[in-house]
Amino acid sequence: MSAHAVFLEGSLMRHVVRMSLTSSVGLMAMFAVDFVDMVFISMLGNDALAAAVGYAATILFFTNAINIGLSIAAGSLVARAIGADNDQDASEYATNVAGFAILTGLLVPLLILPNCSSLLTILGAQDDVLDLAGRYVSIILPSMSIMGIAMTAMAVLRAHGDARRSMMVTLYGGIVNAVLDPILIFGLDMGLDGAAWASVAARIAMAALAIYPAIKVFGGFALPSLAAMKRDFAPISGIAVPAVLTNVATPVGSAIVIRFVAGFGNEAVAGMAVIGRLTPLAFAVVFALSGAIGPIIGQNFGAKRPDRVRVAFIAGIKFVAVFVIGMSALLFLLRIPIADLFKASGETRDLIYLFCGPLALASFFNGVIFVANASFNNLGHPLYSTMINWGRNTVGTWPFAIVGAHMAGASGVLVGQAFGGVVFAILAWWLAYRVMTRASVGAPEDHFVTEGRFHALFTRRGW
Repeated sequence: MSAHAVFLEGSLMRHVVRMSLTSSVGLMAMFAVDFVDMVFISMLGNDALAAAVGYAATILFFTNAINIGLSIAAGSLVARAIGADNDQDASEYATNVAGFAILTGLLVPLLILPNCSSLLTILGAQDDVLDLAGRYVSIILPSMSIMGIAMTAMAVLRAHGDARRSMMVTLYGGIVNAVLDPILIFGLDMGLDGAAWASVAARIAMAALAIYPAIKVFGGFALPSLAAMKRDFAPISGIAVPAVLTNVATPVGSAIVIRFVAGFGNEAVAGMAVIGRLTPLAFAVVFALSGAIGPIIGQNFGAKRPDRVRVAFIAGIKFVAVFVIGMSALLFLLRIPIADLFKASGETRDLIYLFCGPLALASFFNGVIFVANASFNNLGHPLYSTMINWGRNTVGTWPFAIVGAHMAGASGVLVGQAFGGVVFAILAWWLAYRVMTRASVGAPEDHFVTEGRFHALFTRRGW
């Protein structure tokens, strides 16, 4: 490797690490609040409450996946426009994505709320758990549009390279949630409802704190225009639709897993709920990497530097490997106090121990998929990430969960899910390398037929 290549890799690695760590601090604050929520709920001494959160989280994850997909579209399009030195396009894209986030955030709750009980029943919720989960969803879900605005604005900040301000938004949102949690849950004796209202307040704070610097510092948003929204519908949907489909696959996979786990009782579901809160807290840096590396790849792609795109991809993979190994070791050492913190026993404790052992290492393969998907979304191949995520969360989950449940009960379901992740991580890595290699040699694009239609939507701005 030449001295220039070494310098380039080192420079991009530092950029990836800086963007990921700063983005993860804010995410970690929010995930830490979710974690503390679960601790508070466990202190109420009712397994049904923890199980209710587990079921509700699956539905809320679906709505968050839609917002994530829209924020990916904002980040990708804004980053490309900035890389091409076109600030006007960047601000127009940001505004129009925010408009679609508002519309989606109003429509989706209208569709879900009337059918919430049926959806929760399909997941396995019954009796008191069903009622508790339904009430929790009904409080948080109407704020979907507010969260969509917040996530779009944070994506705009990251696209402008301001990871610190994006981090502070989520950090302050976490503080709002953390302050209100004990007041509402215990002080006003609102229980699970208090945790839900604290989350709504945090979303409102995040939206306000993200929009202000995006406009004030970067002029990141233009005046809204219905004509501009119609004009940009094609390029936005060209990324947003595949990205939403990609991210919606994750709650589908979660629904499959929780449905199998539900067959082993409320203790198993409560264990899944704890793991669902512990995973993003422990691996917030890996989650943040997907959003952090996207603008880096997008800007270099917009600047026609495929060599830097490839180096950024490898830097992301190396960073995931180092972080996952270190965090997995830490979780293993802390597995007993973590279980004690939630007063876990029986199946709940067994699942926590399993996660804090070998399953934590499997997060490396999730990280590979995150980095590959960020590459696909920013290199004009968004349907590749859709294919990977849906495959990973359907054929990469369902059959492995069936076999695992038969062999080892609830623990086997999680092991089976992890094994499916390994298969699709390898596929994602290979496909990402293929895309980058063909781009670097200027070979004709090798799209799927359906992707060719979406790819054509990027050409309005001359990309």
